Amino acid sequence: MTESTVPPLANGSVSLRLYPHDGPAAEQLNEVRELASRAVEVGYDGVMVSEHHAGFPGYFPNPQQMAGFLLAAMPFGWAAPCPLLLPMKPFALIAEEVAWLAAAFPGRVGAGFASGALPVDFELAEVPFDEIGPRFKEALPRLVAALRGEADGSLADDRAIAACADHPVPMVAAAQSLAAVRRAAGLGLGILYDSLQAVDHVRRLSDAFDEAGGTGPKILIRRVWIGGPPGEAVDNQLDIYRSYAAQGTMARWDQGANTVLASDGAEAAEQLHAEMTATGTDTINIRIHVVGLAPDYIRDQLDRHEELVGTLKRLLSGSPRLS
Repeated sequence: MTESTVPPLANGSVSLRLYPHDGPAAEQLNEVRELASRAVEVGYDGVMVSEHHAGFPGYFPNPQQMAGFLLAAMPFGWAAPCPLLLPMKPFALIAEEVAWLAAAFPGRVGAGFASGALPVDFELAEVPFDEIGPRFKEALPRLVAALRGEADGSLADDRAIAACADHPVPMVAAAQSLAAVRRAAGLGLGILYDSLQAVDHVRRLSDAFDEAGGTGPKILIRRVWIGGPPGEAVDNQLDIYRSYAAQGTMARWDQGANTVLASDGAEAAEQLHAEMTATGTDTINIRIHVVGLAPDYIRDQLDRHEELVGTLKRLLSGSPRLS
C-alpha cells in the first residue's frame, strides 16, 4: 500500500466514484466508508460523491456531509462532493459548508458543481426548475471567488472562507457544451464530463477548453468491469439515466463507449488510457457501481483494481501535459 499525496482533483489524478447500495441508511453509510478506505489502499488518489434527492437510486442527498464521513474513515487520500447541485440553495451557504469541510481536513477536499437535471431535486428545494440554468451561471463565479478567499460582503467574515485565501479549494465544473467549458476555463476551473458523452463530443469540448486557456483537469468518467459486466444491471442503470436526461443530452451519448470491459486490471488501464488520449482528457474518475448490484460484488471488483490503478498511473506519467 502506497500512500497517495496527490492533491484533490489534480491533473492526472485517478479517483473512484462512490454510491450507496440498496439498503437501510446505516448500512449504506458503513458500506461506503469501507469502500472509501479500500479505494485509497488499492491506489486511488481520492473519491467522489454526487448529489440527488428523494431517495433517487444510487445517490446521496448530502455530498458535503458524506465527504466528511468518508474522510474520517480514510487513512489518507482526498474526497470531493462532485458535483454538487449549485442552484439548490444560496451559493454562500454552499461555500461555507465546503470551506469548513476543507478546514476540518486540510489539503484533502475538492469540490465540483453542476446545474442539475432532475426536477424532483428542485421541487424539494422549492426552486423553479426553469430557473436552474440562470441561477447556476450567476452563482458559479461568486462561489469560486469565495472558495479562493475572495468573497465580498459579510461572507468574507467567515473564518473558513477567509482561510481559503491561503488554501483555496480545488474546483471543477460539470461540462456538456462549448459554452460550459469556456466558462470553466475563464474561471480557472477544471471540467468534469458526463459518463455517457461520446468520444468525439468530449474531444471537441477538450479542444475548446484548451483553446480558451483552460489549465485545470479535464476529467473523463468511465465505468470499469474486470472479468465481465454484471449483465442486465448495466441496462438498468442506463434506464435510470434516461429517466431524467434531456433529449439533447442523450443525443450526445455513446452508450457503448462508457464501459470498459477487461479480463484484468492491466488491460482495463490500457483501454482507459486509450480513451483518455482520444478524448483529450488528462484525469479520470472511475465507477464500479450500478443500481441493483450487491455490495459483495462491488468489493470484489475494487479488490481487482490495484493493478488497474498502478498501470494507469504509469501510463499517465508519460503524458507531456502532466510530466
